[in-house]
Amino acid sequence: MKKILILGSGLIAKPIIQYLLSKNYRLTVASNTTDRSDAMIAGHVNGTSVFWDAADTASLDGMIEAHDIVVSLLPYMFHVMVATRCVRFKKNMVTTSYVKPEMRLLDAAAREAGIILLNEMGLDPGIDHMSAMRIIDSVHEREGAIIEFYSICGAIPAPEAANNPFRYKFSWSPKGVVLAGNNDAVYLQHGQIIEKPTRDLFKNPFLVNFPEVGELEVYPNRDSLAYREIYGIPEAQTMYRGTFRYKGWCETLDAIKQLNLISPEKADMTGFTYAGMVMRQIEMLNDQRLGSESLAAASLQELTGIKNPSGIAARRAAAAFLGLDEPAHAMEAMAWLGLFDESPMNRAVESTFEVTSDLMIEKMALGQTERDMVAMQHLFLAGYVDGRKEVIRSRMLDFGTLDTDTSIARTVALPAAIGVEMILDGKIEIKGVHIPVIPEIYNPVLDQLETMGIKMVEEYGLPLSEMIG
Repeated sequence: MKKILILGSGLIAKPIIQYLLSKNYRLTVASNTTDRSDAMIAGHVNGTSVFWDAADTASLDGMIEAHDIVVSLLPYMFHVMVATRCVRFKKNMVTTSYVKPEMRLLDAAAREAGIILLNEMGLDPGIDHMSAMRIIDSVHEREGAIIEFYSICGAIPAPEAANNPFRYKFSWSPKGVVLAGNNDAVYLQHGQIIEKPTRDLFKNPFLVNFPEVGELEVYPNRDSLAYREIYGIPEAQTMYRGTFRYKGWCETLDAIKQLNLISPEKADMTGFTYAGMVMRQIEMLNDQRLGSESLAAASLQELTGIKNPSGIAARRAAAAFLGLDEPAHAMEAMAWLGLFDESPMNRAVESTFEVTSDLMIEKMALGQTERDMVAMQHLFLAGYVDGRKEVIRSRMLDFGTLDTDTSIARTVALPAAIGVEMILDGKIEIKGVHIPVIPEIYNPVLDQLETMGIKMVEEYGLPLSEMIG
């Protein structure tokens, strides 16, 4: 019986554990939350839960050596540490995370060891790659070229659960969601490279009307330029990867960022209230503005300088600094979150990122009786040698279920589970560091996902008016 080692038992672990147990593999789940892994194994005779901390590399060596394949569901910073040991013990490995440069450096060693380190086998990255490549390869086989490509994905609450001012609830890695708001972005649009520094990340989103959901706003996701090479489409004049959110998210996150309320920089916040923290941020930013915008800064200065002001004063100061009306959506959302509250924060040396993200986690967790949702859309403009052009659209809308799994857990975990099964069955024979952009991986994985209700609906021959922009 083949033996699988799964490292981690976080929010996406349950579907992969239950899928692989259903296939009659022997499974060991190693994590520092054995109560959770025990619940996921649910007494299955082939499942074992062991306590393990990521700092314990000695016992990790023994576990890797004793198993046939390793699945790392750990935070991304641990993957290379695990992969290095997989190379040493000649064991295949699967992750759902982006390939980092340090992982790429293991390619030659993995080939020499005769193993595959298969990464990006989740949703985004994962299903996005596979479903995009299926269409790209189809266009190329018909002697076509990809002129424009938009790939957009979002893990968000189902419409009935989007009932707070942010219209967002966390169904996965809450800190990661907020931290991603500090990313820069770069993409290609009509042949022009567009750079979005972090301060502008949420400015000027565009809208997409998604069936069964309505209008969703889109902002850019990290570095899109690299995907012309990854997807083999150097001919593309537009290459844009983006993130879906409900309307209002970008306006609110932009305001929060302009106030430096998700900054990783630490400061002494002893004795501050939430309103006081906001006022402190405004005062610091106001000092930077003095001289260049003296009139606006002077009016702001009258409102600041108080360590723990009233919530009304903090809100007035924030609105003035941002140039917003006090009833603006972003102001209402920040007030609902508690950023203008006069209650003590009970913090010492801390970052505004930790304070704000903790408030969001406290108020914005997906409820046990609420569904989440994954929306994904690819949009291609393809051109052919005869001069003909067509728009191709590929969409997926997947909902979590109240009695089993969230959509984000299913769509991240199940591609990885299928990948593990294919490796163990000898259906993936390539070696080295890879992501699922080749037909021998993406076709069987997408086909298997369809049997589980996770399906991209493809539309060919759409008119040019369906293209974004």
